[in-house]
Amino acid sequence: MSKWLDVVGVTAKGLASLNSEQQQLVDDAEIVVGPPRSLPKLRGDDPRYVEWQAPLDNMIEQILSFSGKKTVILATGDPTWYGIGATLTRYIPLDEFEIHPAPSAFSLAAARMKWPLQNTACVSVHGRPVELLNAHIVPGNRILALTSDATTIEAIAKLLVKRKFGQSQMTILNAMGGDTESKVEFTANAYESRGIGNLNTVAIDCVADEDAALLPPLPGLPDSAFVSDGQLTKREVRAASLAKLVPLMGQHLWDIGAGSGSVGIEWMRAAPRATATAFEKSTARIEMIKKNRESLGTPGLTIVEGEALAHLNEAPPMPDAIFMGGDVGNTELFDALWAALKPGGRFVANAVTLDGEAALMQRLEQKGGDLARIDVSHLDHVGAHKVLRPKMTVTQWSIVKKADE
Repeated sequence: MSKWLDVVGVTAKGLASLNSEQQQLVDDAEIVVGPPRSLPKLRGDDPRYVEWQAPLDNMIEQILSFSGKKTVILATGDPTWYGIGATLTRYIPLDEFEIHPAPSAFSLAAARMKWPLQNTACVSVHGRPVELLNAHIVPGNRILALTSDATTIEAIAKLLVKRKFGQSQMTILNAMGGDTESKVEFTANAYESRGIGNLNTVAIDCVADEDAALLPPLPGLPDSAFVSDGQLTKREVRAASLAKLVPLMGQHLWDIGAGSGSVGIEWMRAAPRATATAFEKSTARIEMIKKNRESLGTPGLTIVEGEALAHLNEAPPMPDAIFMGGDVGNTELFDALWAALKPGGRFVANAVTLDGEAALMQRLEQKGGDLARIDVSHLDHVGAHKVLRPKMTVTQWSIVKKADE
């Protein structure tokens, strides 16, 4: 089928922001689909204009029903940046539609703030948890965030204060590119609702209090960053484990016996669009994982409750990496995990018991890979003297699955 759909970006000025070519697309269209919020002032009495349906699944079905008719979708800003343009690639062949972007809210906000966009974190909390920002709240970082409405701003201010970043400067940019464009500025700890419209983008210049926790995306966060009952892959071992798991953009991890969720959370923080599934049978620990995934900016971490072997089919198939922090001697579980791992995937298992170490030695003999012993000591005192107190030794087996396995 030849092209039948055009996705046209508009600014707050609506159709007045279109160039002549884009306006011609709208004029020639049999159907023009737009957002309910702005469509009434765009369409007048023109029956070709229809509101897109919510939620997203309904909208996709609606758009597909127009296949073969000249159709235009009017989208806000750049449809490929947290917009419908990128989503459509999963449902419509690429040669059946074209995208005509307008300046995105991020581009407009960076221009208003005079911030270099390439050095700015661009995040959407439109219809998403504001806790996503936690992964970007570090000293000196600048964040541009798309919001749902005015209430999002208050939630962000409270989040910054809770993280002890209350001195961070917040600039609320309302209706950018429109006739009613305005802005209001305050620090997070002096939040003020006056002057904030529902159509806004927020610019955040992160400033930490002296006692703020510093939580960069680099693996190896302090153990104190996690709510835990002690079932936690400790900082140095966690950093070494993630180095061999190799977090990569868009890849998926299975964290088996997740405990506090620390490995899956750090995996997601370390690479853009990385995802993870945490398998955990303890109800109490699952509650800890939920708290940790929010406070550390990975609310999308999937949790599967119960014995991992019985619930592997509930997780996305073929993970790119698997981490076993416990039950490493379970041969049936290992065989199932190995079968699920993608060719080229990474497998890391840590053992602290002699039985677990023996199981890892057996797998080393069967499949190859690498074996390492991790010994970590921390400062302690014996009377008035300083000593280094050894922690429990960890034996680590790591391997990359061959393409023909």
